Amino acid sequence: MKIKTYVITGSASGIGRALLLKLAENNIIFAGYRNKSQEADLKKISSNIYPFYVDYNEPETIKKACEYILSKCTKIDSLINIAGCVVAGPVEDVNIDEIRRQFNVNVFGHLDLTQRLLPILENGKIINVSSMASFGIFPFISPYCASKRCLDMFFNSLLVENKKNIKVISIKPGVIATPLWGKSIDENSKYFDNYGDYSAEMKYVIANAQKNEKSGLSPNKVVDVILKADRLENPKLSYTVGRDAFLASLVSKLPQDMINKIVKFGIKMKVRNSKENL
Repeated sequence: MKIKTYVITGSASGIGRALLLKLAENNIIFAGYRNKSQEADLKKISSNIYPFYVDYNEPETIKKACEYILSKCTKIDSLINIAGCVVAGPVEDVNIDEIRRQFNVNVFGHLDLTQRLLPILENGKIINVSSMASFGIFPFISPYCASKRCLDMFFNSLLVENKKNIKVISIKPGVIATPLWGKSIDENSKYFDNYGDYSAEMKYVIANAQKNEKSGLSPNKVVDVILKADRLENPKLSYTVGRDAFLASLVSKLPQDMINKIVKFGIKMKVRNSKENL
């Protein structure tokens, strides 16, 4: 079996960690993490793992991470971009600096890291964990939706433009049971309070995130699709994971005004049901 070299961001938890556990035994993994306390834990998994610190809100850490990777290897077989965050709130109120943070983490950081590693990615693959949110509107998480759509658009252009024979794949999961949901509640807590007319909707968003962290699909479902795309010589450009993601892909093909009506009705009913269940 050929030993491959991977770079995986967001590798310390959720989908990234599940993927790491599947690949680390027989491959070389450069594993990105953001919480500095996670480095020792990643090293314990396997001697094949080379952890690197990166915070997409701090561009200097991206530069240093890539310098480290480039000093250790001359070829990357697959770059798997998983790191991400969720910024939530009504468009009319959500803090602009938070929207910038959303795009730094979900878009600009991935682009910066990828551009710096392109010289050793020739004939390789870039696999991005996007989201079903890329297909369209999910109320009160529009920064997240927009960032995932933007990520897909930039990397699709890279696929069309590049002359290095690099294949680009977008994995679009539905609801997955990962710590991302709990982190999103913590990171957005100051924006969930005092929303006036939107207080009921914000309570629903929080309750839904808490439910998703427990009842979503296993991260291994996403890992299986990533590994499938990585194995194939000619993978598809895009894969959905879960019925909800497949349904979102179908709904996205409808006229926008019809999508808007469906979404408005859906959120109205969900908020009403959440009130009745209190």
